[in-house]
Amino acid sequence: MANVVLEFKPSAGDSEPQSRPVLIIGQQSNLQKVSWSQIKGKLQPVVSKEIWQAALSGLTPNPTDSCPLYLNHAAVAALPPRVSRHNSQSSANFVSHLVRSSLPGGNNRCIVMVCERSDVFASSCAIARAFPIFSRRTTSSRRAEKKHVTVEIMIVGEENSALDVGQLECLANAAHGVRMAARIVDTPCNEMNTDHFLDEIKAVGAELGITPVIIRGEELKHRGFGGIYGVGRAAEHPPALAVLSHTPVGATQTIAWVGKGIVYDTGGLSIKGKTSMPGMKRDCGGAAAILGAYRATIKQGFKDNLHAVFCLAENAVGPTATRPDDIHTLYSGKTVEINNTDAEGRLVLADGVVYARKDLSADIILDMATLTGAQGISTGKYHAAVMTNSEKWEVACVRAGRSSGDLAHPLVYCPELHFSEFTSAMADMKNSVADRENAQSSCAGLFIGSHLGFDWPGVWVHVDIASPVHAGERATGFGVALLMALFGQASDDSMLNQVSPLGAATNTSEDKMERDCKRRRLV
Repeated sequence: MANVVLEFKPSAGDSEPQSRPVLIIGQQSNLQKVSWSQIKGKLQPVVSKEIWQAALSGLTPNPTDSCPLYLNHAAVAALPPRVSRHNSQSSANFVSHLVRSSLPGGNNRCIVMVCERSDVFASSCAIARAFPIFSRRTTSSRRAEKKHVTVEIMIVGEENSALDVGQLECLANAAHGVRMAARIVDTPCNEMNTDHFLDEIKAVGAELGITPVIIRGEELKHRGFGGIYGVGRAAEHPPALAVLSHTPVGATQTIAWVGKGIVYDTGGLSIKGKTSMPGMKRDCGGAAAILGAYRATIKQGFKDNLHAVFCLAENAVGPTATRPDDIHTLYSGKTVEINNTDAEGRLVLADGVVYARKDLSADIILDMATLTGAQGISTGKYHAAVMTNSEKWEVACVRAGRSSGDLAHPLVYCPELHFSEFTSAMADMKNSVADRENAQSSCAGLFIGSHLGFDWPGVWVHVDIASPVHAGERATGFGVALLMALFGQASDDSMLNQVSPLGAATNTSEDKMERDCKRRRLV
């Protein structure tokens, strides 16, 4: 999968399955809407109309099913016929699974995605997740040739016109963002330390014509970023705060995305065990998702000010590592007594969101992080946990999750009941809760929000993606599609306008699930 080139085209053209293996995927009801004349060029002469129709009638998805059409060269796969209200109508997670399990092998392959227009964006991002980039297997590195996978989106239903060039470009940029985020998360810290991550940020900046602002090492300490500096000061490669800024003429509001970029988390002196430490290269998943989404979003055109703030550090063990009982002053000016050095993500994000408020004058601040192991207990492996000071944005995040395939579900937002968990006799607060059985994920988010101030009049959204950031040993690129959809109404792109829950356009499949959809602006 590492050397796969993924292309989205309005038509993949005709080719025999022996020359170009093909997978046709969709809900059974949608597959049955495809006429033989539309699909025969990809299946003949080895698959006849009778075989195609027999395969469709024989599919019994529970929740999915697949059927070979001709040896290992052609297959059809069916998605679940219906989903619950907390899932995406696109069945995005099942799309990724079926592509991984049912796509025939070969160097030149084709995927035909049959879906309604409202599911195009989520389905395309789901396909991208099935093709990870990072690999250090010696067998794959010796293969110089690239494998090509062409994706044709076949739209059924009322709005079944073909995708235009701009919409295909949107899908390509979104897929690139998903795969980029997954690659960064999959890359181990000996190849993705803070230096390397800054190189990734600079590369995206150069592509977009943006010069990043970088505050690093001792400068962080001198400028008051006690959270980022305290977490990363023991590492060989110094911590950093990096910012990419898009400020178009005519912008009416300022948005900041703040990403947790812990390139490796040993736990610090509150060190993790031998079974819980492996996989901690993924602790930069929030920053990786924001970088992938930022590139794709700006490339599609964005009308408002958009800043990406990256809080980069390695939580290492060494002579200068932060100790439990140390007290740090964060960028907010508030003091924090450290009672758990393994609760480091909230420290760097607290500095990041306050920078967005004070230095960038942001109206909307969203932080994204692999923050708590408790997130998986709260909302599971497939749904990000969302907490926000705005009920409208809570609803919007859930709807954006459904329209993008990056599912989300709310956490309790109740600072008056939960923030007392951080009470300290020595400082303004501790960094870890007193009672680990009291809404851990919510409390972790509240720590970040407290540095903005619970009375801050802007919109603050916290997204915890600790579990959805990976599936097994592979990163998923989770978060890219969610961000693009959530802020899609500020985009120049028609497809992102359509999937945005905050825009003027209504989403037909969402209306089937919820009749309370109202038109909203970003603020």
